Amino acid sequence: MQDETVKLDGCVALITSAAHRIGASIARQLHHAGMRLVLHYRSSEQAATSLQRELEALRPDSVTIQQADLLDPDALSGLVESAHQAWGRLDALINNASTFYPTPLDSVTQEQWKDLMGTNLRAPFFLAQAAAPKLRQHHGAIVNIVDIHADRPLPQHSAYNIAKAGLVMLTKTVAVELGPEVRVNAVAPGAILWPERGLDEAQRRQIVDKTLLKRQGSPRDIARTVLFLLRDASYMSGQVLTVDGGRSVPI
Repeated sequence: MQDETVKLDGCVALITSAAHRIGASIARQLHHAGMRLVLHYRSSEQAATSLQRELEALRPDSVTIQQADLLDPDALSGLVESAHQAWGRLDALINNASTFYPTPLDSVTQEQWKDLMGTNLRAPFFLAQAAAPKLRQHHGAIVNIVDIHADRPLPQHSAYNIAKAGLVMLTKTVAVELGPEVRVNAVAPGAILWPERGLDEAQRRQIVDKTLLKRQGSPRDIARTVLFLLRDASYMSGQVLTVDGGRSVPI
């Protein structure tokens, strides 16, 4: 995967938490570009199976699904190994899985810290470690989904902010360690999808009004950026692309 435009036909990508939301959009985008996919899920088996059937109807023998709990350290290397065995190669790891909920400093618990750090930081690190030898074989790539709040802390979400900031540094550190064979980059979404709970319409409007484009983005904006990093960014590594409608620009 070292050309100016990388040929993705037949290449294999492992996407964590791929059954719905941004993960499913990334899956559809990469599948459309010709990739074979291993879709990871934790508990959303029905959604993962439905997405697999949807994509396999378009191109048979192109998608498999794999269950794993990313908080289980012993499951991470097994997930990578299963992804590699599906078609005998692994070209891309997309660390999309994330846990998100408020953790005010005065009430955050050890279990919440373990959960947020485990999903957002520890799992991507050890998945990258397990995937590195396989990615090196084909000059592959890693893309981590981070957050604009890695740089601009979201109030009452201390553990999440810290975990995502760690994932940004993980991106840069692993890029140093795996270069030149493997490129490692990240995407930092802004107002793309709302949390499943906790924001009313006025709060959502306030967030959108702070963007330069005055509109909410879509999961496809993130998916197209991931595709760009895999296919078109052959001279990029250790970088974070912010996709937030200009919200993070200080004015």
